[in-house]
Amino acid sequence: MRSIRPSSTARRRRTPRRSTSPVLTAVALASALALTATACQSGDAAAGGEASASATAGSDDGKLRIPDDIRDRLKEHGIDIDKWKNGAWKNWDRDDWLREANEFINPIIEGLWDPDRMREAEEPDDQGVDDSDLSGDQGVTDPEPRPVQAQAVPPSYHANAPTAGKVFFDSPEGTMVCSATVVQDPAHPGKSNLVWTAGHCVHAGKKGGWYRNIAFVPSYNDKGMSSAQLQDAAREEVAPYGVWWGDWAQTSDQWIEQGGATGGDGASYDFAVIHVTPEEGSGGKSLEETVGSALPVDFKAPAVPQVKSVTAIGYPAAPPYDGQTLYRCQDRPGRLSLSASDPTMYRIGCSMTAGSSGGGWVATGSDGKPALVSNTSIGPVTSGWLAGPRLGAEAKGVYDGVSEKFADR
Repeated sequence: MRSIRPSSTARRRRTPRRSTSPVLTAVALASALALTATACQSGDAAAGGEASASATAGSDDGKLRIPDDIRDRLKEHGIDIDKWKNGAWKNWDRDDWLREANEFINPIIEGLWDPDRMREAEEPDDQGVDDSDLSGDQGVTDPEPRPVQAQAVPPSYHANAPTAGKVFFDSPEGTMVCSATVVQDPAHPGKSNLVWTAGHCVHAGKKGGWYRNIAFVPSYNDKGMSSAQLQDAAREEVAPYGVWWGDWAQTSDQWIEQGGATGGDGASYDFAVIHVTPEEGSGGKSLEETVGSALPVDFKAPAVPQVKSVTAIGYPAAPPYDGQTLYRCQDRPGRLSLSASDPTMYRIGCSMTAGSSGGGWVATGSDGKPALVSNTSIGPVTSGWLAGPRLGAEAKGVYDGVSEKFADR
């Protein structure tokens, strides 16, 4: 199996090329489940961290500036903000790669994510595994689902899937991309700045640290233009609702401690929440107000056998897809257990490939309304199905931790 990693634009499923978009990590029940994760910080792990390291719009002329307290935090880690913006972020020396839950730092670099850089994020190479390796699974695993062909979401994406978008970031392998979802914030009803994605889209897991230059683009390529048309597209066409930088991110402690690019390690805890701020002024509007929608997150979703239907959505980047257009799959989930000690995952039939990692899974929540119940994490090397974590107490801790951190801001 493979882990659907963001791709150069997809990392979970393949080895990034130039740009990586975290794609679904394929956990094909195989000889070597490969799964890439990005670690955010879990629950209250970030309690000690003051503000995010991202810039905020605060000067009279409306231009971005770095608050003094954030500059001080950067200096504590030996980071000179001016050198960082001029390319120092490209230093991936193991000793300097911040990895702990409370060390997330992500200063805004204006103009970094231009149309070309976003478009060129490519899918990574697959890290595959054979189904023969699933014999060691000790939990409950249902028969492999029948393949379901992903359907293109009709443009405009804002009209048909307003909460969907792409997460872009830089890794040692290059520029990558994942999929993500705008979710509600209990501390700021109707004014959320929270984005849900996979852990492997923000943190490299046990052998790495936090990715850099993490930014969210809602309704990426809203008009559904082809790759050829995007060659000359203006930034406003590629990112019609702006570029939103992550000023804080949290993922599960399990992902940070166990997550790996292959083998499915940490997949049951492969989720993350990012708090974002606009690169350019948004007129005082939050992300939710800007896009007009945000999904609730259901941490009490029914057991797998009781869920009648789930819809997974994302921007698959590995062939036959190119990462530029939005797709979705609808199927009744089955169970996938990677070990007896970890929570059982949801699994559906779906042809989406790398790049769709982190994309939201929507189902009818416990209140009878649509809610986010999971996100794409892994999938088999040859595609055909996807698996995502069930969202329980650990996921709620990550979610509440980010919400509470910004409750008074």
